[in-house]
Amino acid sequence: MGDELILEHLGDHAILTLSRPERRNALSVVLRDAISDALDQLAADTRVKTVVLTGAGTVFSAGFDLKEFDKAAQDEVFMSELWASSDRFHRTVWGFPLPLVAAVNGPAIAGGFDLAVMCDLRLAATTARFSHPERSFGDVVYGPLHDLVGGAVARELTIGGRELSADEALALHLVSGVVEPEALMDGVAELVHRVCVAPREVLMRIKAKALRRAGWDAASATLDL
Repeated sequence: MGDELILEHLGDHAILTLSRPERRNALSVVLRDAISDALDQLAADTRVKTVVLTGAGTVFSAGFDLKEFDKAAQDEVFMSELWASSDRFHRTVWGFPLPLVAAVNGPAIAGGFDLAVMCDLRLAATTARFSHPERSFGDVVYGPLHDLVGGAVARELTIGGRELSADEALALHLVSGVVEPEALMDGVAELVHRVCVAPREVLMRIKAKALRRAGWDAASATLDL
């Protein structure tokens, strides 16, 4: 999948690791496209029942790569590429037809928070935290968060600027568990095992129902979410 994304195919599940630790796993155009390509590939693989997303190093993801927005401000062609990549990324992740599990190994910030939220299940390390600092200068992806925690909490996080520790996220049912960092992938393996007890076709039907209930629209653009 290239240097920025590591794909491990483990039979009935796969692990995608964001691998830009020197940039805190910032979601560049290249990385977003690699995630979209990998998920398209895995959705078509009849062996796969679920996919895990995690980050290399000590950060899940710090969000979109802000250096690219500086470049886009000077380059209209790249600006179009940036937003096309973003729209595809959000549609592909949120609309993925099988369960997605986020192994939140550290801070999930801005677009990294969105990535965790667009997954179906989340297990967090004690070092995880969740926030939307981009609200100070731009739009925030709101819909998937509202679907999980409801309007009151979603507004606190997006309008009010509230930040969450891992334990606070657990209390709000944003994550299903909190473990020490060294135990995270073992915990994820147990979670994946429980998910994969169900037949693939059943998991796909449940996921489709969840997306319908969430009001997912395949035509939505990033700034409409």
